[in-house]
Amino acid sequence: MDVNAHKKASKEELDAITEDDVADIFSASLETLFDHQPITLASAGTVYTHQCRNIPPKGCATDKPIQITLTTPDTLATNWSLHASDIWMSSKYVADHLDQLGIEVLPADSSCPSRKLRILELGASAGLPGISIAKVYDNVSVVVSDYPDELLIRTLSENVARNDVSGSCRAAPYAWGSDPSHIISENEAFDIVLAADTLWNSSLHTVLIQSLQLTLKKSRTARAHLVAGLHTGRYTIQSFLTSVQDAGFDIERAIEKEVKGTEERVWDVNGDNDERVRRRWVVWIVLKWKLEC
Repeated sequence: MDVNAHKKASKEELDAITEDDVADIFSASLETLFDHQPITLASAGTVYTHQCRNIPPKGCATDKPIQITLTTPDTLATNWSLHASDIWMSSKYVADHLDQLGIEVLPADSSCPSRKLRILELGASAGLPGISIAKVYDNVSVVVSDYPDELLIRTLSENVARNDVSGSCRAAPYAWGSDPSHIISENEAFDIVLAADTLWNSSLHTVLIQSLQLTLKKSRTARAHLVAGLHTGRYTIQSFLTSVQDAGFDIERAIEKEVKGTEERVWDVNGDNDERVRRRWVVWIVLKWKLEC
């Protein structure tokens, strides 16, 4: 073995390490050395690979291991405040727990047995949850949406194509609170609306709730699923829960879930507020319409 050649190759590999690589290594080191749970998994321009686990046994498009490969999008400088250039831990949590969306148990349309369940992801960024759904299930039609930023939507569209789900999933620009007619085909709203880590900015709660009102199908079985890391802040999350109940929705459940464990507990605005602890939990909120009997 040529030891010098080995040393040269190692130096070239070191020279090829980017700032993003250093940041990822540093983040992993924090978790290992200091028990520090990262809340983002990838930064703008980096490639993130996710191995789907806990795949539901029924309604699945394949029985083979499923891998999702995504480019983390960047945005125009004017839209950096969106924080759409990250893949958040709550997105990974949803992708790992697709069974909790209830896709398998939603009743079929008796008037049209071949009709696919319509699913919308709001604030999708790289599209991990929505693309995972389209990859795992064969009875769905998915729209992954985010703010109408040219760079963001281009990358989101490329992620859909890269994972071979263009037949059941499409990327679309959508600004919260605006007319959703371009994402609602045949005047039919969505059976499931999903959003991960979208509650952190309380000034956007009003338009997010308006989007739920405009896009969730008015039926007894339609559900909105919002999953937020507890790093969002308990009072910020509670502010959303209060507002959404005033907007025609009931909270079917709100459960705090340990990200890397199995522990669960009922949502409590007065729960543990230690920042290191909150990084290890998400809250999964399920909303339904308040409909008269």
